[in-house]
Amino acid sequence: MPEKTQHWTESLFDSVYALYKTAREYQLAHRATQLLAAQAEFDRHKPHEGRITLERHAAGHGHPVMKEPHADALFDLGRIHGDAASEMHRRYEEAALLFASGAAWAVRSVQLGHTPPTVTFQTDQYERPVQHRLSITGLTNYVGAELLNTSYELLVHRLSASDRAVHLAEQRNLADHEAGEFHDAVDTAMGIADSAFSYGLLAQKAVNFVLLEPRRAHEREIALARAAARTDQPTP
Repeated sequence: MPEKTQHWTESLFDSVYALYKTAREYQLAHRATQLLAAQAEFDRHKPHEGRITLERHAAGHGHPVMKEPHADALFDLGRIHGDAASEMHRRYEEAALLFASGAAWAVRSVQLGHTPPTVTFQTDQYERPVQHRLSITGLTNYVGAELLNTSYELLVHRLSASDRAVHLAEQRNLADHEAGEFHDAVDTAMGIADSAFSYGLLAQKAVNFVLLEPRRAHEREIALARAAARTDQPTP
């Protein structure tokens, strides 16, 4: 059977929802790596003092080496899980920003009268999607507009803190107050991923709102087409 063609309103929402599911997967993965990294912190464990002896390879030189395998394992696990948590945080942040900006793009596109079947991104020189701008305006009749704007402002605040942290990191010989400002900015920027995800959820609801009228118009078209088909049927 031929595949049923979706109306653009449904495929567009599915496109936004796919961005949500992507960000959600990375969010869960990030939380899992955070938990593993916390559990692997060296200070949480009491390394066993038992040792092993490593004899040098026949072709090597030097005396046997004493090792504490449990302590070595704890150091290794802390490093591995810490690196994984950092990498997953980066991926979660990227996915959350794509979700939020993709939903915002969908809202703006519908507001402009466009009928995009999917969210479309430009790519950078590495063929990675480049996020759209995050702002959404013009939702004067939308009950969730105030909450959406508050979430947007918090996200912008965190993104600005990230830019400030990068700027300060590039400076030499920071004054004491600048060093404190740097650490504060880093702490604030660490919340970008969660803020972007929260804003994306609200923007996704706004997508549903702006699609209400196009969906109704499509339903009216279907009803008229069915009525016309019944009228055109021959009378027995």
